[in-house]
Amino acid sequence: MRAQDLNEAVNTYFDALYHCDTTLLDKVFHPSSSLFDVDEGKLLVDPIANFRQDVATRPSPASVGQEREQEIIMIDWLSKDCATVKVRLRAHSNIFVDHLSFVKDADGWCIVSKVWHLERTV
Repeated sequence: MRAQDLNEAVNTYFDALYHCDTTLLDKVFHPSSSLFDVDEGKLLVDPIANFRQDVATRPSPASVGQEREQEIIMIDWLSKDCATVKVRLRAHSNIFVDHLSFVKDADGWCIVSKVWHLERTV
């Protein structure tokens, strides 16, 4: 079932960030993907390699015993092979909202772009 497979890919994304596991990041992000954010009116674009390096060098929420806080807010199906997934998750004191653009090819679902926003700190 396609929804189940997509949910598994989203859970891989959640696991990658909770454990700061770059192997899982590599599994769920397309190698050409990029991440986008706007900070003080300036567009920030990071290729996945930059995000991967950032994740690899930070302490994981799992390592400090942080309880997992994550949710799928919405799935918007563009076609049977394309979807946008809106998620909210906590990493340390930061609450993020992400829009993840997924596509499905012969290897399964992967993120081709991420637009993220720091919703708040707690």
